[in-house]
Amino acid sequence: MARVPLWRLGFARSGDKGRHTNVAVIAFDEHGYRLLREHLTAERVAAHFDRLADGPVHRYDVPNLRALNFVVHNSLGGGASQSLRTDSQGKTHANGLLHLELDLPEDPA
Repeated sequence: MARVPLWRLGFARSGDKGRHTNVAVIAFDEHGYRLLREHLTAERVAAHFDRLADGPVHRYDVPNLRALNFVVHNSLGGGASQSLRTDSQGKTHANGLLHLELDLPEDPA
């Protein structure tokens, strides 16, 4: 087993959707995408953002882009114009997710 941070498998982008955050993780290659699809679940992302989000996490696969898109519900404290949070638009959520570590059967490097 190898403990691997997501930033070794791909990059991410995030932004606000009202009171929710949209976070996409895009794999660098097909091998990384297969690992992400198998190991990066909505439940794992929800656990990573458990202090931030007050709602479910939904995952959407985007195979033509080698990406997984996550909608993290109720994660912005009411949304950009209502929130007192430092990052009321969720722009840092992508970077935060890239530090999540997965237990993989092999080191992808």
